[in-house]
Amino acid sequence: MAAKKEEKPAEYMSYSEYLVNIKKGIVTEDGHCPVTPLLIMLQGRWKSQLMYEMCIYDTVRFGQLKKDLPGITNTMLSKGLRELEDDGLITRKQFNEIPPHVEYSLTEMGRDLLPVFYAIMNWGFKYDKELYGDIECR
Repeated sequence: MAAKKEEKPAEYMSYSEYLVNIKKGIVTEDGHCPVTPLLIMLQGRWKSQLMYEMCIYDTVRFGQLKKDLPGITNTMLSKGLRELEDDGLITRKQFNEIPPHVEYSLTEMGRDLLPVFYAIMNWGFKYDKELYGDIECR
């Protein structure tokens, strides 16, 4: 039996091509901006942070997200989760048992954002001192 070939993520252009083409504007074959939809999906005070938290867990409950995001209200958490679900980035599974509960997880489209958050993490490590100064996190 042949070994399954590991799929590489699709690359539409190299980074060096991107650096040249970004100055001209980059659009898909249909003339759409490939960046705008995600920027719209992640707009708002909490949605980027919610997506980052979703990257940490395979599945997560509302209460855990509430603990992980100090300062978020139940209303804002519900709204953000609903919008991310409507955008196809997360999925919601309701369990009709006693007590009822709901679990959230990333969809395939949401998991495809892991390299984006990886790049953001690397940027954060690189500029840690500039961003936080001498503040220690506990």
